[in-house]
Order: sequence, then structure tokens, then C-alpha cells
Amino acid sequence: MTSIYDAIIQDHEHHRALLATIADTEGDSEKRKQAWAEFYRDVKSHSAAEEEEFYSVLMQETWGQDTARHSVQEHAEMDEILEELNEKDMASPGWLNRFHTLRHDYEHHMEEEEDEVFARAKKVVGEEQNDAYGKRFLDRKNSELKLVEKKKEDHLED
Repeated sequence: MTSIYDAIIQDHEHHRALLATIADTEGDSEKRKQAWAEFYRDVKSHSAAEEEEFYSVLMQETWGQDTARHSVQEHAEMDEILEELNEKDMASPGWLNRFHTLRHDYEHHMEEEEDEVFARAKKVVGEEQNDAYGKRFLDRKNSELKLVEKKKEDHLED
């Protein structure tokens, strides 16, 4: 089984690699398009699963409420940038500038989770529950992957 912490870190490592690939490509090349599409879908499903299966648990503790709210707010801010980038021309200088903002913000978010949030979370989600929460996170992420396009359509209708 995979613990909740290992599952999130594995996603983060994958996201860091995709961010590097996107940064190392140019314009609207096929490699950038593919990396962006994978990054977009994976981050959207990761964030939703993390909020439902990880941050919701932290909210049970008074100290966890501010921590979880802060992280969820960062998710919302990054989600706005993701949507903005999804609508822009990848070959434009504006796209790359906005991408650099997203990369910086997301790398900071991942480090904060791994260095600060996990240490606190282990007081709530202890070793005996790690694998169960990891399974729920992965199951939820898989469910969310199937909803990414529908949520995108719903977002466009708003």
C-alpha cells in the first residue's frame, strides 16, 4: 500500500518533472502540448483529491483549519492560472510569463506541504491510518481524473 504522504509526494515529483519539461520546450510544440495536457489533468485531479481526502481531515483540528484553508486558497489561485493558461496561445510571450508564475507558486506550495503541512498532519493521520488515507486519496484522484473535462466545461459556462 501507499501512504497518503508517499502518494502526494509521488504526484509532486511527477508534477515537478512536467513543469521542467514544459519550461524546457518552446512555443506550441507537440512536446509542450502533451506535457501541459498531462500536467493540467493531473494537477486538477490531485488538488481535488487532496482537498477531499487530506485537508478535510486536517480541518478537524483547530490548528489544522488555518493550514488547510491556506493550502486550499493556494489551490484556488493556481486553478485560476491553470485555466488562464489553458485558454492562451502557448507560443505567446504572455503564456510563458504566466507559466513561470504558476511554476514558482506551485513549487512553493509543494515545498510547504512536504516540509510544514505533513509534519503537522502526522498528528492527525498517524502511521496506522497512512495506507487507508493513501488508498482513499488515490481512488478519489482516479475519480477526479474522469471529471476534469466536465468540470472544465462547467467552468466555461459560469
